[in-house]
Amino acid sequence: MSAEEIIKDLKARKFKPVYLLQGEEPYYIDQIVDYMEKHVLSDGEKGFNQTVLYGKDTDMATIMNAAKRYPMMSEYQLIIVKEAQDLKWANEGASKEADFTLAYFEKPLPSTILVLAYKYANFDKRKKIYKAINSNGVVFQSDPVRDYKLMPWIEDHIKSKGYKIDPQAAALMAEYLGTDLSKIANEVEKLCLNIDKATTIQTDHIQRNIGISKEYNVFELQKALATRNVLKSNQIINYFAGNPKANPMIMVMANLNSYFSKILKYHYLPNKNDAARELGVSPYFVKDYETAARTFSAGKTFDIISLLREYDLKSKGLDSSGNVSDGDLLKELVFKILH
Repeated sequence: MSAEEIIKDLKARKFKPVYLLQGEEPYYIDQIVDYMEKHVLSDGEKGFNQTVLYGKDTDMATIMNAAKRYPMMSEYQLIIVKEAQDLKWANEGASKEADFTLAYFEKPLPSTILVLAYKYANFDKRKKIYKAINSNGVVFQSDPVRDYKLMPWIEDHIKSKGYKIDPQAAALMAEYLGTDLSKIANEVEKLCLNIDKATTIQTDHIQRNIGISKEYNVFELQKALATRNVLKSNQIINYFAGNPKANPMIMVMANLNSYFSKILKYHYLPNKNDAARELGVSPYFVKDYETAARTFSAGKTFDIISLLREYDLKSKGLDSSGNVSDGDLLKELVFKILH
C-alpha cells in the first residue's frame, strides 16, 4: 500500500491491528504517523488510549504488555513506537519474551492499533515476526526517491497543493535540495505561503524564497560549461569563490562529478532514446547531456573526471602546494575543463 492509500483507509476508519512502517526515506513514515497521532482517536479518547513510545527508551515486553490491554471508553487504543529501529529484538525461539512477542503478532488484539515507525532501515524479512505482521497487518515500504524521479515528485507535490511550477524551477530545486523529501516539502511550504495560487512558480521565486541564486548555481555552471561559455563560467565561479558558505566546494565537486559521469555514460549508450532512464535523469534534461556530449568528447570527459578527482584531493589538503583557497582551486579547475 502507498502512504496515500493507508491514509485514505485511516480516514475511512479502516484500521489494521499492526502497522510496520519501514524504509530509508522517513518522509512518508512521518506523514502516516503524524496523521494517526492527530486523527485516529478523538481528543477525549487520547488521554487513556494513546501511547507514544521511543525505541531506545522502551523494550518489547513493555510494548507487548501495553498492546494486550483493552481500551478505556473507546473502541480502540493506539500505540505508536517511534524510532522502532532502535528496539532490541530477542532472537526468535531463544526466550519466552521472543515467543510471547511472536504469538502476539500472529494473533494481535483487534482493539489495539500498534504502529512501528522503523525509520532509515528495513526489518529482516526472514523473521517470523515480519511474516506475521505482513499477514495480519500492514507493511509499508518507504524507499528513497531516485534522482530521475525527483523532479516529477516535486511537480506532483506542488500540484497537490493547487500550485504550478515551471520545469526549470523544479529542476533547480531538485538539483540543490537533493533527495531529502522532508526538506523539499518544508521548502515547498515556504513557497506556498509567499506565492499566489494563480502564479506559476518560476526560478526567481526559488531564488527569493529558498535562497538559491537563479544565475549563480551549479545547475547554471553545468550549462555554461556544456556550451563552453567562458564568460558565464567565470562569473559563476567568481560568485562561488565570494560566497563559499552558500556554495561549498564539496557540493560543487560532487555535482560536477555526477554531471560529467553522466556525460561519459551518455557517450556509450547503445540506444540514446533510453537516455533518461539509463542516466537516471528527467527527460527534460536529456537535451542538455546531448549538448554536453557534443562539446566534450569521450576522451576529454575522461580527462575532466580525472581532473575532478585531482582537485577533490587538493581541496582536502592532499597533493596541494601552499595554502590555496577553494575559490582559487575552482577557478583553476574550470579553466582546465574549458581549455
